[in-house]
Amino acid sequence: MRQDWPLTVIMADENHILAIIGPTASGKSSLAIAVARRLRCDILSVDSMQVYQAMNIGTAKASLAEQFEIHHHLLDWVRPDELFSAARFIELADRVIADCRQHNIKLIATGGTPMYFKALFHGLFAGPSADEGLRDKLKAMDGQQLHQRLAEVDPVAAARIHLQDQKRLVRALEVYELSGQPISQLQQQWSAEHPQRHKAIWIGLAWDKDELNPRINARVKDMLAAGWLDEVRMLLSRYPSISKTAAEATGYRELIDYLTGRTSLEEAVEQIKIATRQLARKQMKWFRRFPNVHWLAGNAPLEANVAAAIELWNRGNGE
Repeated sequence: MRQDWPLTVIMADENHILAIIGPTASGKSSLAIAVARRLRCDILSVDSMQVYQAMNIGTAKASLAEQFEIHHHLLDWVRPDELFSAARFIELADRVIADCRQHNIKLIATGGTPMYFKALFHGLFAGPSADEGLRDKLKAMDGQQLHQRLAEVDPVAAARIHLQDQKRLVRALEVYELSGQPISQLQQQWSAEHPQRHKAIWIGLAWDKDELNPRINARVKDMLAAGWLDEVRMLLSRYPSISKTAAEATGYRELIDYLTGRTSLEEAVEQIKIATRQLARKQMKWFRRFPNVHWLAGNAPLEANVAAAIELWNRGNGE
């Protein structure tokens, strides 16, 4: 990681960033690396879990060989027992972008956290500050109660937040109780009022669910074969108490439950597959709302998608 970052952010006037999005297991990292080889780009990780050290296999980080070949930004940035926020990500990512522009380095942004993409390119919706007393009251309710209450006051938000997603349900209700306005309405105003923070060419990898799900199952199997369980053992030995944000990484909680005797390995693996498929659906619900995305077929040959991405990048940058 370069250490000579400027203190102020240089906003985008030169080359557009190439943003590659898609659900987990869609092949976006492979596409980003292949394009980076051709265009000689750096890669910015837009992923809330790849910022954590010692969490490599389960977060699908680029291999050490790939990182040696292509400079990857914002990997291994914080310890697993530290909290990490979208606001912190924006601060760091803005510095990466400014640094790359200062050194005339082309940049690809890719990763699996839609909220980080939205915040980085369009701004962060802050909303009212947290009210711990109100949060404690809301957290005492179960998912069904929270979801039913949200459906009454903000049916748009309720339609896109799963009843098991307590964190987002609590925040949506907290925003409503403190501001008197639905979070869905406030977020629309935020998107409309905030101009694009960084210019980007957007490429998405689209998959049919019936094709993506077997890829997800196969990837979970490959990760376990690559030593994911040993990685989690080592993680627990070094960091007995990982942070709330690190614990949200799909699959880690399930393997921790197995290692601590709360479930069998077979049950843990099945739960990981289910959780990963749910994650993919959530990601696509977010990504489908992004404007100006050039969607490519995920099952197309890699070289065909590389060529399409480079053509779009050249066209967008007037080359």
